[in-house]
Amino acid sequence: MPSWNDVLDELSFDGVRRKYLRKLHEHTGRNVIAYYSGWLQKPNSDKASIYDGDKNGFMNAVYGLDRTLGLDLILHTPGGDVAATESIVHYLREMFGEDMRVIVPQIAMSAGTMIACSAKSIVLGKHSNLGPIDPHIGGLPTFGVINEFERAIREVKEDPDKLQIWQLIIGKYHPTFLGACQNAIDLSTQMVTDWLQTGMFAHNPEACEIAERVVKALNNHDDTKSHARHIHMDEAKEMGLVVEEQTC
Repeated sequence: MPSWNDVLDELSFDGVRRKYLRKLHEHTGRNVIAYYSGWLQKPNSDKASIYDGDKNGFMNAVYGLDRTLGLDLILHTPGGDVAATESIVHYLREMFGEDMRVIVPQIAMSAGTMIACSAKSIVLGKHSNLGPIDPHIGGLPTFGVINEFERAIREVKEDPDKLQIWQLIIGKYHPTFLGACQNAIDLSTQMVTDWLQTGMFAHNPEACEIAERVVKALNNHDDTKSHARHIHMDEAKEMGLVVEEQTC
């Protein structure tokens, strides 16, 4: 007969979570780490997004693991800081090399999609979603800002009378903001391209071409239209990502 503490552990959410993480490990023979936030329940939480402090959690989870078993990373996140994402991926690759698989039980958006692209494959179900990787600065879409500047230049050239209107709109941005937006786009493009070439497509002779095609699809605001756009399994496969289809 179990003790009262054993019963409480079984009834607790943490106990149930550990039970099923253990079952997944027993099924795959691989290390399993769950990285998720309650952002759908608490969308305004300041700790729902990826940030530098998360790496401490990863270090704690990795400590003592047999790293030769590889890693299955269960990922549910709205995204977050790109620099923190880069650091987390660097750490996980230092620990597990190329042998990392990402499992998306529901949603991995923005920087979460970037993490997924650093793996050798992505497990998606019919209900799973990735998202565009176009970066935001201060809540503003970088592609949108650049497009707005370009539209302003074009319309003022065609009709100088519109200069005053556009001065009011463009005046809300500080002088270096346009350059910061372009740098953010270039950084996200470079990071994900490198991760795809050295991970998912590392042994593919056409790695460079495929990686560029995938990143162009994920980092193209003109096509995706919205940073909140949900990319489903079939579309992810069409982009060229290595997707393991979960039909259950």
